[in-house]
Amino acid sequence: MNLSLQELFDIHGFKPNDGQKEAIETLDDPLFLIAGPGSGKTRVLLWRTINLLVFHQVPPEKIFLSTFTEKAAKQLQDGLQAILGTVTNITKKAYDISKMYIGTIHSLCQRIIGDRRFIADRSRVRIPSLLDELDQYFLINSSHFWSKVRDLFNLEDDEEFRLEIKQYFEKRSSSKHECAKSLISILNRFSEENLNPKFIEERASQQQDTTLQNISKIYMWYKEELQAKNQIDFSLLQQKALNILQNSDHVIYEFEHIIIDEFQDTNSIQEQLIFRLSKGHKNVCVVGDDDQALYRFRGATVENFVQFPERCKLYLQRSPKEIKLNVNYRSHKQIVDTYTSFIDKVSWMREDATGYYRLHNKDIKSYNQEESTAVVTTTPSPYENVAKEIAEFVKKLIDRKKVEDPNQIAFLFPALRNNKKARTMKRMLESVGLNVYAPRAGRFLEVKEAKAMFGLLLQIFGKPQEGEYTGAYLDYHKWIKDAMNVAKDVMEKDKRLASFVQVKKEELKTCSEDYVRLLETINSKGWALKDSYHPKKHKADLLKTPTISQRTKKGLGTQALDKIAEERVKEGKPFSLQYILNRATSVDWTILDLFYRISGFSYFSYMFKLAENGADEGPICNLSLISDYLARYLEQTRSVITGWSLLEGKLIADFFGRYVYGLFRLEETEYESTATLFPKGRILFLTIHQSKGLEFPYVVLGSPEKNMRIQKNEEIIRTVVNENSEPLHRVPEFDAMRLFYVALSRAEKMLIMAYPTGQGTKTYKAFKELFGEKKYKTVSQVDISLLPAISLKEDEIPKLYSYTGDYLLYQKCPRNYMAFKKYSFVPSRSQTMLFGNLVHKTIEDIHNKIISMRARENINE
Repeated sequence: MNLSLQELFDIHGFKPNDGQKEAIETLDDPLFLIAGPGSGKTRVLLWRTINLLVFHQVPPEKIFLSTFTEKAAKQLQDGLQAILGTVTNITKKAYDISKMYIGTIHSLCQRIIGDRRFIADRSRVRIPSLLDELDQYFLINSSHFWSKVRDLFNLEDDEEFRLEIKQYFEKRSSSKHECAKSLISILNRFSEENLNPKFIEERASQQQDTTLQNISKIYMWYKEELQAKNQIDFSLLQQKALNILQNSDHVIYEFEHIIIDEFQDTNSIQEQLIFRLSKGHKNVCVVGDDDQALYRFRGATVENFVQFPERCKLYLQRSPKEIKLNVNYRSHKQIVDTYTSFIDKVSWMREDATGYYRLHNKDIKSYNQEESTAVVTTTPSPYENVAKEIAEFVKKLIDRKKVEDPNQIAFLFPALRNNKKARTMKRMLESVGLNVYAPRAGRFLEVKEAKAMFGLLLQIFGKPQEGEYTGAYLDYHKWIKDAMNVAKDVMEKDKRLASFVQVKKEELKTCSEDYVRLLETINSKGWALKDSYHPKKHKADLLKTPTISQRTKKGLGTQALDKIAEERVKEGKPFSLQYILNRATSVDWTILDLFYRISGFSYFSYMFKLAENGADEGPICNLSLISDYLARYLEQTRSVITGWSLLEGKLIADFFGRYVYGLFRLEETEYESTATLFPKGRILFLTIHQSKGLEFPYVVLGSPEKNMRIQKNEEIIRTVVNENSEPLHRVPEFDAMRLFYVALSRAEKMLIMAYPTGQGTKTYKAFKELFGEKKYKTVSQVDISLLPAISLKEDEIPKLYSYTGDYLLYQKCPRNYMAFKKYSFVPSRSQTMLFGNLVHKTIEDIHNKIISMRARENINE
């Protein structure tokens, strides 16, 4: 049965405008899509890919589709499978997009590294393990790292170097924590710019910048250290992928179509990757909006987008076709008029008057042409009054059912951490009985769920030793006391939980005491822990150790273990006595297992019930994040809880003294799930960066203040790399305008702007001009009864559910499905099929060897 693209549009109720339709149907040569806020670019990317797959028969593995977040990638995957399902039902032709490259650039780089088609002989690649931001922090802030610093620079103490770093990065503190953060940020920038340590050192030497020379040596060591451990971080991941692509000519023809979303947020090395992959077929489509470029601090280069036409000519010898997606389907007309007016409050003209630093003449217009009020300000007054006025307005919106759920109202701030205005606004909302979800407004460890859970873990394991501490470590020990008190209160209300905690404490106590007793036996016999274990020689005496528990006796092993031990002796790979003692005195659970056992008690199980009935998803989101942090610790340490690890507080020192303290210092807070954007039942507090790509019926710009300054990293990079970039002195102004542009364009129905005045208020200059025009009503002038009731919106792109992964799992246990699929809890025990995996890999090896041999035969012919 024949099927046309237009018929498929009709079936799925999609009516593209002229610009969208042209973008979907333009498939050959470079394409430059300038997509304003709410212009439907995600649907355009979706349907453009459908057009390639269905109507131009492009194989899925020949498409490279990059998105900015994994959420966006999942949304596109689901949408593709849903529409392709429709096509299959009509045409009976099946589509498998499992081989399509779709994801973030980071995830696609990771895939390139392991994809044999990019390796000359298609041999197996030893894929490096990926360090996330948390892993990277713990590496750079480790005793091993600081020991290396002392060795590199012949220092007796690293304090001298830390003071140097403090002054160089203009930080307030020379603590190891602050120095580690500064070093990580600049090392990542070096990788994103694809800079060689030797090149950095040479440039630093030319400028007599000794600190930068020292940092380049650390960068050299850092890269060598990761390579030796077969590890890689997110920034170096891109570098490795680019090296693979540059070392083989055939790769430029591997993808027929390259599609890159949010191109304004790509960095230098990503641009090189994209043009390398596009060099063969030259079918590259980039989508973005330079006015929404927010990630300079992560190395993003807005010039990649603004100068794309010129760079396309340079790298591909082709001029791109330009299409504007300039109809906003998201926002009310007055909202669109406000943000388009705002971005022009500063001059974007180049100093030599030859052009602009942003793309002009975008001609953005609203699909909604209503003339009703959609943008309001507060009454100009001190912030306490501003917050009160907004809180009362929001309370009325919710009480009068103008929104279906409080999470349809988002408060946006330039920053949340240590933000007094955000705390004031949160306090005012809570004073009128409204729940707020604001994880970034403070430390995640300060939320009640974290205090209760970690407090219970402290009650079971014990706390780190106290000493004469000052500063952050003193604050951390205050948090420990608070957490233990919260846990104590929880246990007083649940005697079963208190009993469980006591049982676990006794279990750990038994493990450590049995270890000591076994150690006494070993010492009395003149043995050493490193000695090889011989069951016939050692086991009987160990079993005779006075007062050890039955559990430990069983742990010393059965006859089957004895046979294995004897075999290992014959093979020259004997167990050590240390191993046997650890085995005998270990518990059969991990910290993550303990988390799930504790979650079954009433204090926490009630949080699952709140999520199940849709009343409040905030607590369960926080529990999910705790499970993720605990899983990361286990991955990082692979620690088994043994009597040895409990001696002298080794486990306590590592888990609470190092890992949890690191979370406390980093103020790790962000919750992200591929399924649930934000918890129901709570008003959202987000940074403007978090809100990018999202939309909400009601948006409150909580503060029109932003003190932008030139970042030290940007100064450093400019001394090393010379590019046709925005002038350094104008970067703070440009970045502030883009930041607020994003905030103003998130609202669908109403935008509320805080208008604080009085002592200490530093309203950003563009807002002073905007407010000075006096064209907006105040919140108090809005008649809430006239506002329409807004229901929860279904996603335009449908979610996809599988029979085995969703339906059967839900049937088995709805709560299990909710926790692990919807809220992304991390399972405590993973099931693996080692033999099946081994067989699969062996077959794959043979398959790729045959392909490689055939390729060589063709070349010889």
